[in-house]
Amino acid sequence: MNSQPITIHTHVYRGENRLRVALVGQHNSGKSTIFHAVASTSYRTGKLAGTQKPYAECPVQIGVDEVHLVDLPDINSLRNLTGADLEALKYLLWGDARPLVSRHERDKPPAPFSRPDIIVHVIDASVLQRSLELTLELAELGLPIVVALNMMDEAHRKGVEIEIDALSEKLGVPVIPTVALKGHGLTELFDQVLRSARARSCPLPQPPNPHIMEWASIMQKRVDIPEIQDAFAMPKNQLTMHLLESDTYFMSELASHFPEAVADVEALQQEAAQVLPRSLPEEIEADRHHRAVRLFEQVASLVHKPEVTWEEKLDMLFLHPRWGLVGSMAVFAAVLFMVFEVSTALDAMSAARLADMVSGWQPDTLSGVVGRAVVDGLIGLVGIVVPYMLPLVLMLVALEESGIMHRIAFVVDRFFHAIGLHGKVAVPFLLGLGCNVPGIAATKGLTSGRDRVVASLLITFVPCSARSAIVLALGAKYLGATGVFLLFVLSLLVIAILGRLLSHRYPEISPGLIQEIPSYAWPEWRPLMHSTWNRTSDILTIVTPLLVGGSVVLALLQFFGADVWINTALAPITLWALGLPAVLGVPILFGVLRKELSLVMVYQALGTFEVGLVMDWIQITTFLVFLLFYIPCISTFAVMLKVIGRKEAIFSILLSIGVALITALIVRLSLTGIESMI
Repeated sequence: MNSQPITIHTHVYRGENRLRVALVGQHNSGKSTIFHAVASTSYRTGKLAGTQKPYAECPVQIGVDEVHLVDLPDINSLRNLTGADLEALKYLLWGDARPLVSRHERDKPPAPFSRPDIIVHVIDASVLQRSLELTLELAELGLPIVVALNMMDEAHRKGVEIEIDALSEKLGVPVIPTVALKGHGLTELFDQVLRSARARSCPLPQPPNPHIMEWASIMQKRVDIPEIQDAFAMPKNQLTMHLLESDTYFMSELASHFPEAVADVEALQQEAAQVLPRSLPEEIEADRHHRAVRLFEQVASLVHKPEVTWEEKLDMLFLHPRWGLVGSMAVFAAVLFMVFEVSTALDAMSAARLADMVSGWQPDTLSGVVGRAVVDGLIGLVGIVVPYMLPLVLMLVALEESGIMHRIAFVVDRFFHAIGLHGKVAVPFLLGLGCNVPGIAATKGLTSGRDRVVASLLITFVPCSARSAIVLALGAKYLGATGVFLLFVLSLLVIAILGRLLSHRYPEISPGLIQEIPSYAWPEWRPLMHSTWNRTSDILTIVTPLLVGGSVVLALLQFFGADVWINTALAPITLWALGLPAVLGVPILFGVLRKELSLVMVYQALGTFEVGLVMDWIQITTFLVFLLFYIPCISTFAVMLKVIGRKEAIFSILLSIGVALITALIVRLSLTGIESMI
């Protein structure tokens, strides 16, 4: 078997030593889109000191490394800045430090964190020429730079073809094509950020034209004084260019601290004005613009009627800001179809037939009852694995292998951010619609332990196929389509509220994650089966003994007549709190073995299949709400023990019981109040 070599770096960026990365770009370059695509669920925001210019910052995890990512306000140039724009330049120059020339200013630095270690210059590829002047200026900062050539799809649509390698070579910096809105290129971008930071590779010098270089050389000699260089604490070349262009801020600071040097600088500018056809600042600006235009012409070309590939057409469905939700809903509908059509048919051909085969076996001896219980437990296992677990896992693995599921996770990322999670939990949540067991097991793939715990807790409230079957069986008959719809809406609302509440119980901020968007690919059969088996094999070893054991315990309780005692013990909940018949205690309690068994036990307890003759519509609604949020099943608890540990698994039980009781009680009282008013 071929294996890829693993690169081990001597320096790992983590904790206090995490890499500081600043996103810099002009208005509408997609800079903030990149930030939000990789940001954590709760990032910090602030304003540059003394301004209304907002910035955002958060940690982002990249493999074993972490970066401190800062989204700076839009900036068009580094020259002759005033007010809020000037504060952004000061951050790039000095961070939270104060050089000697700046110590007379306000106490607070522009931002409360250090100067970046590396800059990511985000450029709108469709208007490349406009941004290259800023790139030339950023190169003077003496920091490593990675160019994110964003909106490549828009450039392609406009017929702008850019030679990435040529642009990178001429700028002397890595250039990574991205489409931030669709998640393309972000993994490569931040991998390159780490490589550039470790290599400490700064941009190649981009000198102006020779006649300007002559004046720059003279200026540098006049200000190349140790006291001046120490006071400004910035690269010599950059200070020189600011003074050549008579930058207001730098000239005023030079006049305040070194008045004798100002005379030499002004004399040089006047001398240049007598020789050059225009003033020196105008000459430098024109030269920089000319170099940017020439660079654009060397690496870019215009083509007519660019061809739209099939991959781009699919991305318009799955990654478009609006249509992406339609594509995600289509996949969601396919999962529901699998649950309610395919899985139901498979259940009828597997577990249902096995149950019919043993239905005539009604033992009356202790050994016979135990034997029947063991068989029932094994049939229950077949009923979980064959109809729901294997087909759903196989389907979702195929969606992952094809690249579609990664795009869905990217599109729904903002929704999950709203409840305190990353979009990568989309796959476990979709699995939970079929069965919570594989859904919770899938959270093991999440990097953050905090996200794993919160996602696992919330997945237990996702209406699995078993609970949905009960809701559809009773709700559709007695509450109508509207009632069933409202029950599922209630489930989404409870999950959203719990997500926000759990964020307070687990307040630590998970680092942002970069969601990789791979190329489309046809799933291959052998890897598909291998991945499906890896995700389901260990579940069987956990679920089997618990299902069989729980089935035996239930059978023994019924054999010895303990069900009456259980109904009496649970009467405060069933009868008093929920207003349900006391005989429903056993179905509610032992529904944890397998939820769809609850419906059979309800029929047995009530002595009729016509539940509406014994319970009114408010009682039926209350019962369904309770079952919707009550402990999913013992198999789910078993998987949670392995995935998030005993403490959180027990908390999950208490949480589900509490939420089920509170929600059912609120629904009962609300419906009773509405009925009384009617």
